[in-house]
Amino acid sequence: MPKRKKGFRIEKDSLGEVYVPNSALYGAQTQRAIDNFPISGIKMDFPFTNSFICALGLIKDAAARSNKSLGLLSTKKANSISRSAREVWQNKHNEQFPIDVFQTGSGTSSNMNVNEVIANLSSKRSNIDIDPNDDVNMSQSSNDVIPTAIKVSAHIDLTKKLFPALNILIKTIEEKADSLKDIVKTGRTHLMDAMPLEFQQELSAWVSQLKNSKKSFHFLEKRILEMPLGGTAVGTGINAHPRFAKSFAKELSSLSGGKFKYIPSEDFFHELSAQDTAVQVSGELKNLAIILLKISNDLRWMNSGPLVGLSEIELEALQPGSSIMPGKVNPVIPEAVAMASADVIGNDVSISIGAQSGNFQLNVMLPVIAYNLLKSINILSGSMNVLASKAIKSFKVNKNSIQESLDRNPILVTALNPIIGYAKAAAIAKRAYKENRAIIDVALEETDLPKSKLQKLLNPVKLTKGGIS
Repeated sequence: MPKRKKGFRIEKDSLGEVYVPNSALYGAQTQRAIDNFPISGIKMDFPFTNSFICALGLIKDAAARSNKSLGLLSTKKANSISRSAREVWQNKHNEQFPIDVFQTGSGTSSNMNVNEVIANLSSKRSNIDIDPNDDVNMSQSSNDVIPTAIKVSAHIDLTKKLFPALNILIKTIEEKADSLKDIVKTGRTHLMDAMPLEFQQELSAWVSQLKNSKKSFHFLEKRILEMPLGGTAVGTGINAHPRFAKSFAKELSSLSGGKFKYIPSEDFFHELSAQDTAVQVSGELKNLAIILLKISNDLRWMNSGPLVGLSEIELEALQPGSSIMPGKVNPVIPEAVAMASADVIGNDVSISIGAQSGNFQLNVMLPVIAYNLLKSINILSGSMNVLASKAIKSFKVNKNSIQESLDRNPILVTALNPIIGYAKAAAIAKRAYKENRAIIDVALEETDLPKSKLQKLLNPVKLTKGGIS
């Protein structure tokens, strides 16, 4: 290797020397990873969230505090590492984490990246030699750091982004449903006309789905708070103080401001070799995506028209809908949310495949699991925010169109089944449909029931309450 290269310095690791840019805070192992994995251009400082880098910084901060309290690390070193780690978890050095997602499956490259950055910052600050392996990585291994970072980063994004967005969407739908309480519309099964229901009843199904999803997330949150750190290389805790895991969890809880109670995992062998929690969280993210797909498609169908579709609602006009057809406006928000939901479903497949790579004592697809899990959390959060603010909150009901369809709905005759029988009711429905007439007019001709009785039996509002007429 030449002795000098302009703009670069020489760093050493166990494999020898390597050129590193002078501006880089990282060292040799990070540079090797940069050179080895020019695959996707997607860095571990993900474009949609900075939570993974933040989680690594929090882990190193809490670990340094723990090692100090256990008498393993000098106060000067620990304080310097903690201060530098704080800068990392405050996202002040994100440009120093350039390694591709598609790297070594344990995430060792990213762990060493953060170790090297913190060691460099700390050494300069304290004027003492702080080693990335011996000091910053003390009592740790990449094999327990990265699984811990997956959990911590997912928890950050769930609590700061997804849970608030989910609550906003639920509240927005509930408020919209209340405002539509007395509006009755034609129900649909198989996309065909069915018995009537209130708009509020239709929207209440969406709310119920979302609330059930919320319950599932909060149940899984308990598992997310169980920390793998302390298992080190294979789960035995080799090179870690016996009390390190408990001390680390306590320090991490403190760094959260006491909002969350992190605890050590009950079984480190489980946490290092498997990604069950990531699979479960991804499964619920997929379920939420499917809920949003259902809501989006319901909105698209109700908005269809305006002349030859259902035309039950009018979504807010946000942009011109065609480059060639003047005046056309499309349901762009439901379409965007549907695409985001499809992406989440695909992410779940990647996570499922990744989780199958728990070979013996270590899963070796950790970075791609982290990438897809955090991507799903973030795009669902954004989707729910725009769905609430730009579709649910602002859509208008076309009352005239709804009433016209309701009056002509031959399926209302279902209410006459107990009185005239299914066969007779079916004949009335078919004639009303064929002649394009109101069901009550045909029923007057086909039965001996007086108009007042038919009006009572076929009252759409009454039919939304269920029971026997």
